[in-house]
Amino acid sequence: MRLALDTNAYVGFARGEGWAVEPMRRADQLLIPVVVMAELRSGFLCGNQSARNEQGLTSFLNSKRVRIAEVNEDTTHVYARLFAWLRKQGTPIPTNDIWIAALALQNDAILLSRDEHFEKLPQVALHAESGL
Repeated sequence: MRLALDTNAYVGFARGEGWAVEPMRRADQLLIPVVVMAELRSGFLCGNQSARNEQGLTSFLNSKRVRIAEVNEDTTHVYARLFAWLRKQGTPIPTNDIWIAALALQNDAILLSRDEHFEKLPQVALHAESGL
């Protein structure tokens, strides 16, 4: 199983929360969208444990099962389709969440998240145990 991680999934993992830890433990591959990395690092810099949090993220990224999912031209097409679909449905979601969903779709990954915004995108496979 290939899992794409939302920001709250990485945070849940870092805190040892079972809803995030268990699926990540069972996954063959973990994808961390570059947008998630930006959200995490923004949070790190606004907190008082920035160096420790950055060290934890670096260690996580060094795992052989972890790959960074980067935005490329193909991603922009997936993003555009999701954006247009949401607009037609009248159910907008935050821009970063559309990018995260696009990267999960592009990489044929199941998204691990507790963010209800993703429920508005039936195109995106959500992990059943994420508690939504």
